[in-house]
Amino acid sequence: MYLDQRSTAGAARVRLSGLQLRIILLCAAVTLVDGFDTQSIAFVAPHIVDVWRVSPVLFAPVFAAGLLASFIGALVLGPMGDRVGRKPALVISLAIFAAGSLGTAFSDSIASLIAMRLVTGLGLGGALPCSITLASEHAPAERRESLVSLMFCGFPLGAVLGGLSSEAMVALWGWKSVFIVGGLLPIVLGALFVPLVPESASFLASRGSSAPGNASAGRTAPSSRAVTVHLLFTEGRAVGTLLLWTTLFLSLLLTYFLISWIPLIARASGANVRAGVIAVSLLNLGAVCGSIPLGRLGDRYSPWRVIRAGFAAGAVPIFFIGLGQHSPVLLCVATFVAGMLSIGAQMCTVSYAAALYSTQLRGTGVGWAMGIGRLGAIAGPMLGGLLVNVSMNPPILFAFAAGASLAAGGSMWALGTTGSGLAEQIVDGGTR
Repeated sequence: MYLDQRSTAGAARVRLSGLQLRIILLCAAVTLVDGFDTQSIAFVAPHIVDVWRVSPVLFAPVFAAGLLASFIGALVLGPMGDRVGRKPALVISLAIFAAGSLGTAFSDSIASLIAMRLVTGLGLGGALPCSITLASEHAPAERRESLVSLMFCGFPLGAVLGGLSSEAMVALWGWKSVFIVGGLLPIVLGALFVPLVPESASFLASRGSSAPGNASAGRTAPSSRAVTVHLLFTEGRAVGTLLLWTTLFLSLLLTYFLISWIPLIARASGANVRAGVIAVSLLNLGAVCGSIPLGRLGDRYSPWRVIRAGFAAGAVPIFFIGLGQHSPVLLCVATFVAGMLSIGAQMCTVSYAAALYSTQLRGTGVGWAMGIGRLGAIAGPMLGGLLVNVSMNPPILFAFAAGASLAAGGSMWALGTTGSGLAEQIVDGGTR
């Protein structure tokens, strides 16, 4: 079982080296840039509408293009890490992301904006699973869950930064400045990754190479064995893979449902538009505050037990968000606690996904898991819209969201029991 293998991996807790800390921080910066872009486009859109004098309805395909492309990027660029190496795949993803973001700044029509958001989403979709895989393989086995969860904290922090800084940048330099900054950041990160981050030692070992020169330069020969998605369903991995996909689909559906609809509840409570931004920021800050202790508990105990408890407990504050239309204080408290528990558990699920697959399959496994999760991100706001159209009031609306959190916890429970055969594929040491 997974817990047994953790107990035999090593009796002593390994100290984090300077190199490992550098890699974790750089990978966290990748997730921060992802969060920055995700949130900034939503806040910049009204300004573009005013400048171009177009209908806000035309921005629906702009938002959808980025999410759809991120789904494709996760499925294409994530598995590339199993063929050419984690580091090259990540640098390529960052380059694509930078090109799309800079291109967005110079868009002059809805059509060109959609095209550039497709390019941006493609790069972001690949960068996230590649950074997760790279951080997971460099982290000490005894601290892997907490460190990868800590790395993933960059995403909600980037979302908060994107929301707060976009308004200031637009006021000072116009809306284009947001995407120029968003395009320069991945260029800087890519330039730092090349000299400062070695290729994963476990990946090199799986390719029969451990030469320090290759690791430092990131020159890794492509695999002679094709790694395809069907391997995720062989050798007892099928049930666990499907349960992992279900958990990430439900948890990201929940996350984007909350991000989309909490501002409307804030308006219904009598607060102004800025209160909605604050409420979403509290959700993201709660996720950061929750994922770190949940990750540490996952290091000490079985991660799937901790994650399922987070999802189950998070259903309670999510339900109370729906009652916040009558109380801004209740809304803010419930939103923060929901972020700590449910969104914190979702972030820990990402680190668990990286641990479930062996080195040869990790890039493909994480890429596809994140890709399926991105489908949930697309479905979340749409589901909310459908429920509103059938005249559901906020308490019932968020009762459905609470049910999604409970369902994600149930899927994680099944993954830790029925799907435990997947965990048994994990091998000890560097290839884990």
